[in-house]
Amino acid sequence: MSTAQPHGLHHVTAVAEAPQRNVDFYCRVLGLRLVKQTVNFDAPGAYHLYYGDGAGRPSSLITFFAWRDVPRGRLGTGLATATAFSIPEGSASWWRDHLRAQGVEADVTTRHGADVVAFRDPDGMVLELVTAAGDTRSGWDGVAGVPAEHALRGLHAVTLTERALDPTAEVLTSLLGMGLDGEDGGRARFAMGDGGSGALVDVHGTTSAERGLQAGGTVHHVAFRAPDETALARWRQGLVDAGLEATEVLDRKYFRSVYFREPGGVLFEIATDAPGFDVDEPLLELGRRLQLPPWLEPDREQIAAALPPLHVPDDQDAGLVPTD
Repeated sequence: MSTAQPHGLHHVTAVAEAPQRNVDFYCRVLGLRLVKQTVNFDAPGAYHLYYGDGAGRPSSLITFFAWRDVPRGRLGTGLATATAFSIPEGSASWWRDHLRAQGVEADVTTRHGADVVAFRDPDGMVLELVTAAGDTRSGWDGVAGVPAEHALRGLHAVTLTERALDPTAEVLTSLLGMGLDGEDGGRARFAMGDGGSGALVDVHGTTSAERGLQAGGTVHHVAFRAPDETALARWRQGLVDAGLEATEVLDRKYFRSVYFREPGGVLFEIATDAPGFDVDEPLLELGRRLQLPPWLEPDREQIAAALPPLHVPDDQDAGLVPTD
């Protein structure tokens, strides 16, 4: 019997080196909204930047710990090695051309019957844009040179690279309630709930790749959606009962969450949908100013002084402001 049945991806968190370069790429090149400018709660000397749709809804989010001078990581086993976003059907060639015009190498391939635009961000993180039929999410509505008809809709899938596929598959199916949804090119696809874009995990099993090194340009953890804190606590207990080491429920201000590692080494998180990103600033002003949790507020002046200045693009909120 499964102990948890997440209803999709909540967010993916990765590691970047230069905060301003990160903002410029994800806002200006990919057209996402910076929905929260805060710090790593466990190491407040570094930014924690959240990007997503207009409201920062779960399943639209990619976040970054921005550590200055962090060394470049190495892709390999025991890591999430690709993060995919959903784009509308027919948008692959537009994105390929748009990315190339921005100096980003991008190629179009096909996987699971969908077009996939593959490229890397400035830190070397592997990203994919996948044409997803039936994805009704609106995404962020066409700022920073990305028309609404081509805008990223939200997270589509994550790819895990593992030396042994079976132990990870056992956790995904028996403990996280996912179902095997097919295989393609040495990858096994697992789906949450009814499946579809935003609820998919691909696992690539390989014995030839070396162990990955988590640092700049790699994923730190993958988070799945829990409906509420009651379910989160129940799922945590189920993980512990199954012999996995899970943290206590942690207060991340915008959600509550539990962390644990699957057998291959990838760090997983289960995070609640609520309370969301408008708990400390209005929807119209998301991401404009540094926000801190209550326990760090007494140190605001010291924390802010240690962080590099961050400029949010002027057109960041254009999609929320009525125009003439």
